[in-house]
Amino acid sequence: MTTLRGTLAGKFRPTVRARLTLVYGGLFLVGGIVLLGLTYFLVDASLGPNGPKEAISGNSVGPGAASGAEQRITSFEEVPPEAQIPKDQVGHLLIEARGDTQRETLNALLTQGGIALGMVGAIALGLGWFFADRALSPMHKITETARRVARSHDLGERIAYDGPRDDVKELADTFDTMLERLARAFDGQRRFVANASHELRTPLAINRTLVDVAVRRPDATEDVKRLGESLLVVNERHERLIDGLLTLAGTENTVVDRSPLDLSLVAGHVLDQAAAEAAEHGVMVHRRLGPASAEGDPVLLERLVQNLVENAIRHNHEGGELWVSTTAGNGRIELTVANTGPVVPPYDVETIFEPFRRLGNDRVRSDRGTGLGLSIVRATAVAHGGGVNAVSRPAGGLVLTVVLPSWPPALSRSPALGRPQSAETLNLGPGRGRTSD
Repeated sequence: MTTLRGTLAGKFRPTVRARLTLVYGGLFLVGGIVLLGLTYFLVDASLGPNGPKEAISGNSVGPGAASGAEQRITSFEEVPPEAQIPKDQVGHLLIEARGDTQRETLNALLTQGGIALGMVGAIALGLGWFFADRALSPMHKITETARRVARSHDLGERIAYDGPRDDVKELADTFDTMLERLARAFDGQRRFVANASHELRTPLAINRTLVDVAVRRPDATEDVKRLGESLLVVNERHERLIDGLLTLAGTENTVVDRSPLDLSLVAGHVLDQAAAEAAEHGVMVHRRLGPASAEGDPVLLERLVQNLVENAIRHNHEGGELWVSTTAGNGRIELTVANTGPVVPPYDVETIFEPFRRLGNDRVRSDRGTGLGLSIVRATAVAHGGGVNAVSRPAGGLVLTVVLPSWPPALSRSPALGRPQSAETLNLGPGRGRTSD
């Protein structure tokens, strides 16, 4: 009940502009009500016993009045002789007439004053809505700038608010300062990645060349060859580790080089390259690659698909299966990679996206990668405006779904697609689609 109440409160919560309008109109109405009340009491006091004497109609004086003739009585001297009213009763009649007139006057004041207050209150609400928009216009400018920066990833844009030195000016300047620091930080990180890419890869390439030359020498002994082969394996692992770290650092920034592409073609190319490794592990691959137009960095998206496919092959069992599908609909595309393999506890699924995190004792298995593959997948998907979701299969293995915006944005070739809950809901099973060795 509390959650429902909170949801409804959040759904029907008025905007800042509406709240400011209500505040402006409420203050005006409260001021008008107070003013009307003061006027009421002042008029009531002026019409009291010490106020001006009221009039009374002649037909209220008594039966002795002239037939049908209305006469005004405001004092004892003005009582007509033909009224034949004793002097001591005229004062009482004057008091009653004064009370009736006072009530009529006060009722008319409240009625007409209330109507006028309502009309002016409506005008005040309209003016409050207009002036609230004018007061919030600097905030709208800040919001539009932040939205453009988030959409274009251009950290060089600034708000440059030139208004008076107030709270809005301070907020705009703080936002500009934050953008400037973020731009410097991202530029520094990009320079670091570029320098580290050269400084770390070059020594490893030199080591690989030297070891390869030493192993291929005619006078190399068997011990030297075995040592060289072991060093080449270690060197290759270090190269993969460094390459994964640099890729992860690069994908956590913005994607600058974007171009339209069909993710189904990328997935087909990656599957063709991984066919030999799949055959070596005895894994049967099933494809269901429908058109899936997206926009992004082709190199990073190819690496995303490659990591998913390699992870599904290496974390599989002999004679296992692998399903890969691409679909489009509802303004987005989905790449789904499912495999057989060991059972993954549901509570342990989310941890596989953490860097260097492996399930069980896989940390000692260097042939299964460096533990950065799925971290790179998530970072790449997020950098392209999407995300990745993992669900464990009850029979063993995982179902990983990458969701990306379609290109063009209004693309919709099939009905809306929901997040898969299991391989069965995806109709992934033997005999589906084409099979490659």
